[in-house]
Amino acid sequence: MGLLRIIPAAPLAAVIEAIWDWDMPAGAFRYERILPGPGAGLIINLLEDETRVYQDSETRHCLRASGSVIGGPYRQSWIIDTAEQVRVMGVNFSPGGVHALIGLSAEELGRCDVNLEDLFGIDARRLRQRLLETTEAAQRVALLEQWLRSLCDEPTWDATILHAVAALSRAPDVPCIGQLQRASGYSVHRFGLLFRRHVGMTAKQYARLMRFRAVVDMAHPARELDWARIAADGGYCDQAHMSHEFRRFAGITPSEFAAARGPYPNHVPL
Repeated sequence: MGLLRIIPAAPLAAVIEAIWDWDMPAGAFRYERILPGPGAGLIINLLEDETRVYQDSETRHCLRASGSVIGGPYRQSWIIDTAEQVRVMGVNFSPGGVHALIGLSAEELGRCDVNLEDLFGIDARRLRQRLLETTEAAQRVALLEQWLRSLCDEPTWDATILHAVAALSRAPDVPCIGQLQRASGYSVHRFGLLFRRHVGMTAKQYARLMRFRAVVDMAHPARELDWARIAADGGYCDQAHMSHEFRRFAGITPSEFAAARGPYPNHVPL
């Protein structure tokens, strides 16, 4: 039992950051906030054939879907429950990776999760059944990796969009987007269309999300938090701007994040 996380070998390594298996005893029921990230995700719930997301409100209205779904990336946090985190597997796609591997529009996935069976039919059903019948975590991960390899011989990238994504990941500077567009040789319209199709959001939204992610990465492990320094290191003009952007993406303030943070940076207990 526990968490097993692997980085797949090439060519999947170019489109997938991790394949993971989580198998833990059920704990006390609680809600958790999941922070948004730049890549799509695949979730397979092996405890029950259902996934649940809750509205970020006092009513906590529950939206139910299949136990095997693919979705994202998202630009806002969402809420799940710990009962869904007992036996679950997942795939974290790199930015643009889901489009490169299976040709799905990341922009469409960002609007609504998609049932894996709606995409792959009986193959997806057989995959989940085989995972249910496999007792060892390493074997389950290997099985899921093998299935992913069967989807595509070689991921298909638009090289100019891949370059723009890499540049904005290293330095999420909004003013440089115009330079990246002009260097691509695409028109403003074409560049924007391809970026949204690959990445699921505009280049500006992606740059802002990456700045937020940098703040989370700096703040989560720190014992003493100097938010002014973190804001400056994260590329914000001041702490107020950072706090506004943080709340927009996370749904909570930086101080609320600091007070509630747990062992995993993307899961914030409520």
